[in-house]
Amino acid sequence: MTHDESDLDALPINEWLRGRHALTGTSPEWDLDALPDDPTTLFATWLRVAAAGGVAEPHTVTLATVDADGVPDARTLILKRIDEQGWAFASTRSSRKARQLVDSPAAALNFWWQPQVRAVRVRGHVVEATPEESAADLAARSAAARADVSDGDWVLWRIVPSRIEFWQGSRDRRHTRVVYAPHGDGWTHEFTRG
Repeated sequence: MTHDESDLDALPINEWLRGRHALTGTSPEWDLDALPDDPTTLFATWLRVAAAGGVAEPHTVTLATVDADGVPDARTLILKRIDEQGWAFASTRSSRKARQLVDSPAAALNFWWQPQVRAVRVRGHVVEATPEESAADLAARSAAARADVSDGDWVLWRIVPSRIEFWQGSRDRRHTRVVYAPHGDGWTHEFTRG
């Protein structure tokens, strides 16, 4: 049995949750025989396909960290760039996420593009960019976005990936996963279905 959105007010929350459809999007074609050697190439392709397919703000991502007690924390932010040094995001040094990254310099990113039933997961250790890179990132923000940032408080961080997973869902639950891991100067990858 399924319920529409108007049932939320009438049904107990757990019954409403059980009645929800999942994986209702449409996955683009994915040629697993043509996987690139570099996961950033695949990510750039998926990001462009998501944007072209109307996924709103496909560059938004959930960042997960842990606090000093090992308790996970997550929030949504913007991916700033990807380069040979890592996957970049930014915030103030005075933020909770910054304190967590100082205590435990590791993090994970999770992109979820529901209309295309795709997700990308990135995890690894975190390094701080140079003060010049952080200053340049802050300078690229609007004047209004810079207004409340104290001098030297803006930081650009990079996750240096130890694992990158590309996941494409399927209504029959035979999901496809391609996992990249660093190997020497390059990457290895493997895929599973099911």
